[in-house]
Amino acid sequence: MSTETKETSGIVDSRKAPKTRWYKDAVIYQIYPRSFCDSNGDGIGDIRGIISKLDYLKELGVNCVWLSPCYKSPNADNGYDISNYRDIMDEFGTLDDWQEMLDGMHARGIRLVMDLVVNHTSDEHEWFIQSRSSVDNPYRDYYIWRKGRGKNGKKPPNNWTSRFTGSAWQYDETTKEFYLHLFHKKQPDLNWDNPKVRQEVVDICNYWFEKGVDGFRCDVITYISKEEGLPNGKFNPALMGDEHFVIGPHYHEYIHEINEKSWSLYDSMTVGEGQGITVKNAHEVVSEDRGELDCVFTFEHQTEVDSFLTTVPKKFSLRKWKEVFSNWQTLPDDCWNSLYIENHDYPRSLPRYGKLAYRKKVAKMLAISIQFLKGTPYVYQGQEIGMTNYENLTRKEYRDIVSIRIYDTVKKICPLFLPVVKWAMGKKARDHARAPMQWSAEKYAGFSTHEPWMPVNPNYTEINVADALADKDSIFYFYQKVIALRKGNEIIRNGSYKLYYPDDKKIWVYERAYNGKKYLIIASYTDKAAKFVVPDEWKNQNGTLLISNYDDSASKLSNLTLRPYEAIVYEV
Repeated sequence: MSTETKETSGIVDSRKAPKTRWYKDAVIYQIYPRSFCDSNGDGIGDIRGIISKLDYLKELGVNCVWLSPCYKSPNADNGYDISNYRDIMDEFGTLDDWQEMLDGMHARGIRLVMDLVVNHTSDEHEWFIQSRSSVDNPYRDYYIWRKGRGKNGKKPPNNWTSRFTGSAWQYDETTKEFYLHLFHKKQPDLNWDNPKVRQEVVDICNYWFEKGVDGFRCDVITYISKEEGLPNGKFNPALMGDEHFVIGPHYHEYIHEINEKSWSLYDSMTVGEGQGITVKNAHEVVSEDRGELDCVFTFEHQTEVDSFLTTVPKKFSLRKWKEVFSNWQTLPDDCWNSLYIENHDYPRSLPRYGKLAYRKKVAKMLAISIQFLKGTPYVYQGQEIGMTNYENLTRKEYRDIVSIRIYDTVKKICPLFLPVVKWAMGKKARDHARAPMQWSAEKYAGFSTHEPWMPVNPNYTEINVADALADKDSIFYFYQKVIALRKGNEIIRNGSYKLYYPDDKKIWVYERAYNGKKYLIIASYTDKAAKFVVPDEWKNQNGTLLISNYDDSASKLSNLTLRPYEAIVYEV
């Protein structure tokens, strides 16, 4: 029996229903609650702040929200270290506030997907407090404990490294053993080989389903199964041990068990953070007949195109960008894509994929490029108004544990490389996405009446929601238009995909086709003129303009000289 309080009031059995796969027609808006809207003036975003903006979300047109963790947490990793899965963080509000938020979303036709963080807990979770108290405690086997190596037993059990730098093992004086933490030392990994742990996960999911939640985004879910014996990892200058726990030996078995006992009993959506999942093995993870996840977030367009060792920026390659997205569009019909270019773990797409001098054109071009692909698109808070990276962040302004540890480690070991670190963080730090939402040109960007938990981007006086809503040509209204075009659109949902001009370094051109109807999507990724030639298959087809990010794009399909970051969709 769990040490958490398991409330059962308010259970509605009628919520259990066959899956409709509603997520295939959804546009999902991600909210990072700490940075979205502060209702009580303490400088921290909260649930009542979200409630105050529900009409804004409805106006944008999204029909689902992914809410980053809002559970009880000591915040070693901004809520991804959970101390109680069945209650709300004090800074964010109460369960009653949360229920009011959910009811308000549902009343507006907006579903809610919660974060499910069950590879690890906080070290302040009652399970771990019990687990570390003695080697024979009933909760000892909820986590992964091992004796150390060496004469004094103080050497870590293996060479695995934390995703946050350093060893993945922490020595605990109480029982003279090490516990595994693939992330922060305050995030001990759960032992999924223990069936009691898996049942706890089932119970947590069903608890929130019975409160009305519509699904889960499953954090680092491919890490849950570790290889027996926990052998040393092969040498890797960044991350050692991955081959022994990324999609580990019992991954499929354990996910199927959770699906069978929980997810499949509700009309739900599950999307996994899919490290290790590629086009080649995706069908083994998300095929509808496998009874596992519904879809996954993949990282090739971030890792292969954007960065080396996850933190050092690469020069952007449109050819590689197109190749990665196009490969994922070839998934079988019984598999489903997740489409994103921004979230809480990555910097803003602006100015990464275009120059800020053309900010509005670039943002609209990216909206067309991504939203017309097959899959469920995600819009990260602020993306719909063209929020940008926070230039010239200083060490004092970092709040993300990864940024802080990288900076401090380099400063300690090799301070000569600090200029390189500052440059890299200026482009790749997760902090960029976590700066407060820019609601207005008022002090603190209308996010709060108090100095926020992290600094507001200084450009809030020019880039904010109030100005976007007052400008009929804004990025917001363009997203609204594109989202409306997607709803019920069989070409976008079910259509085939065909890439044209794969080696062109300036333009991305692709076709979506379904039941005799077709779209041709043309997007320029340069501030220079770019030549577009009508593909042979589209000649004499009388394509007409559907949408464009310029007011005066050609109304009929023809050979074109595209203007900076021009994006056009023609239909037949």
